[in-house]
Amino acid sequence: MVVLSPFTAHADIPIFVCDLTPVAPVLQLARQAITDLSVTHPVSPLSNVKAEYMSPWRSHLVSDKFAPLMQVVLQVSKEAAKLMAVGHPPPDTDMIVSECWGIIYEEASYTQPHNHFPADFGCAIYLEAHENSAPIIFSGKYPVQPKTNMLVMFPGILTHEVPATQGRRVVVAMNLHQQATFANITW
Repeated sequence: MVVLSPFTAHADIPIFVCDLTPVAPVLQLARQAITDLSVTHPVSPLSNVKAEYMSPWRSHLVSDKFAPLMQVVLQVSKEAAKLMAVGHPPPDTDMIVSECWGIIYEEASYTQPHNHFPADFGCAIYLEAHENSAPIIFSGKYPVQPKTNMLVMFPGILTHEVPATQGRRVVVAMNLHQQATFANITW
């Protein structure tokens, strides 16, 4: 029998950040979706997220108010895929959003270290990020301080966490898969 041992290689893995202020109405619609879901689906699912509220994993199938934001994120993912493929042919398949959920962090909320494998990309869209809200920390040592209207996109294999926050953060998180890859996953 072959035994697989983990080995951590220190490699540069890109994290993409962009300002979504130009699509503020789309962000406001997603914020309304989270508010609506907190009423219609008030019980947060069990997860590594220890927050005031978390909507269902596939909230985009419950509320179509996430659809415009998903389209923006899918467009950003095309650009991210091109940047990651420098020196290689870019992927020729489109991405799809497999999961989409909202999170409301209040004081002392946090998220345990995790990754989004087998997703090709994970992302966090900060609808609200108070000045003293906690950063998202990648690989235990690379913090990215959220700002309102900021999108952070990263390869799904990248481990990240959120330490206990002192300020409110309202986030939409998504997992993206290459459409051809996702078609072969059974749930």
